[in-house]
Amino acid sequence: MESPFAFWMNQSVVLQINAGDLKVPLRGTIVGESNDAVRFRIGEGWDVDIYKTMILAVEEDNWVSIIT
Repeated sequence: MESPFAFWMNQSVVLQINAGDLKVPLRGTIVGESNDAVRFRIGEGWDVDIYKTMILAVEEDNWVSIIT
């Protein structure tokens, strides 16, 4: 059975994370996965492991950069 995170692999996403009493959005790219965590790249080359139990939602990152 394929993981629900496999669909989002190597795409720009926003993870909705539950961290204690906080719900935090993280913008980045899912670059890997283990049984308990996803490897998430924030910015240029900063990879962190986030426990799957902390992830509330995965959303497409549709933020548009506006140059003025």
